[in-house]
Amino acid sequence: MTEESKTYDPVTGEHLKDWGHRPGKQFPALLARANEMRAAGLGLVRIRMELEVEIPPAPVTHDLRAPGEVPFHENIDIAGPDEEDNVQKVRETMTALMRTPTIEAGAIMPDACPAGPVGTIPVGGVAAARNAIHPGMHSADICCSVMITDLGHADPKTVLDAAQSVTHFGPGGRPQGNRFTVSLDLLDAFRANAFLSNPKALRMAQEHLGTQGDGNHFLFVGRSRKTGRTAIVTHHGSRGPGAVLYKLGMEVAERFRRELSPGTAKQNAWIPADTDEGRDYWAALQLIRKWTKANHNAIHQATVEAARAEAGDRFWNEHNFVFRRGDIYLHGKGATPAWGDYAADATGLTLIPLNMSEPVLVVRGKDAARGLGFSPHGAGRNFSRSEHKRRMGKMTPEAMLKAETEGLDIRFHAGGVDASELPSSYKKAGSVVDQIRSYDLAEIEDYIDPYGCIMAGEVPPFWAKKKTRR
Repeated sequence: MTEESKTYDPVTGEHLKDWGHRPGKQFPALLARANEMRAAGLGLVRIRMELEVEIPPAPVTHDLRAPGEVPFHENIDIAGPDEEDNVQKVRETMTALMRTPTIEAGAIMPDACPAGPVGTIPVGGVAAARNAIHPGMHSADICCSVMITDLGHADPKTVLDAAQSVTHFGPGGRPQGNRFTVSLDLLDAFRANAFLSNPKALRMAQEHLGTQGDGNHFLFVGRSRKTGRTAIVTHHGSRGPGAVLYKLGMEVAERFRRELSPGTAKQNAWIPADTDEGRDYWAALQLIRKWTKANHNAIHQATVEAARAEAGDRFWNEHNFVFRRGDIYLHGKGATPAWGDYAADATGLTLIPLNMSEPVLVVRGKDAARGLGFSPHGAGRNFSRSEHKRRMGKMTPEAMLKAETEGLDIRFHAGGVDASELPSSYKKAGSVVDQIRSYDLAEIEDYIDPYGCIMAGEVPPFWAKKKTRR
């Protein structure tokens, strides 16, 4: 056999890993170079030596901080056993959360309540991380947010009827022929992003525009106490596209967690912000924010047109998101940014809904240091949905709705009344308002008193419906 006719076994990814290279975007180029050298007749030992200089240094691992090493601010009062139990659980989970190596400060809002296993950021929680984005700290409902539109002196019932004719609650998206149009520029931006350029995210971006989901999402109609003018308020997040981004973000964060901090709880895994993955994820968050704003706008504009109303001022704000100040990434889980320029479209005003029988607060944030610049996003809960159901005893959801919302036009998209969304399931609105004032978190500028709302409610899964029909 001549020298020219010799063949050599190729260098594989397993060779590279055995030699100390870590899989990543650089692997294809490394393999190509290794096999060029192999084809040129170099042995494996020589190839290994040639590529050794490109082995990155071992990553610095991060140990958990000591308990209590990073304190957090409490902006919450205790009145009664339910609140005492709730705050104790919130303190426990925040104390564990503060041990995460990237976290430098934390805060809890008056509406704080647990949201998962110990160590999970609570609703009403804020966590400041240096050079790190924690997908688990904005949750799957990325950019859950509220938007308000002034509708002048439009009749509230006409507006609520119009809104019911155009909005869409429940699982899934709009059927073909009944969809809103997504900006082609925004879809192109999705395609250019490593996290959003997948068929599922792109499909859902089109199907889910103009939808509000389920649970505590709502469409509220009321009147400004200051001006007497009618207003519409919507509450929902980024729906399917956001859920896809969250899942992919958690997968990437988990890879970094195993490498950088195996002791960190999985729900607190992070993506280093200064990596390619971190930059791509940050860009994806901004695109999801644009999509969510477009989602609110679509529902508002369709309602304006169906009600034949004239739209006035409109603004919005998110409360499940990540905000950047320098190299600090502020994660607000059910917490509202309360500094004037938190985003390019910030107006200085934000919204805090309380419950279906109480006003939506229009507030001006005060960038309070003890709140890390945040204010609450709503009323929060002192106990779980199941506990609320237990406490109802023999009282029906329908009777409870009538007793708690007398004089209001309350509609549940899912049909039956979801008692876990009734006012008694939430903290007392007056107490939350008092704490906003006492902790100087925001200044209340107006109240949008309720006329009525459409509540999403919990929609039973399809298999439960089948069982009922039988």
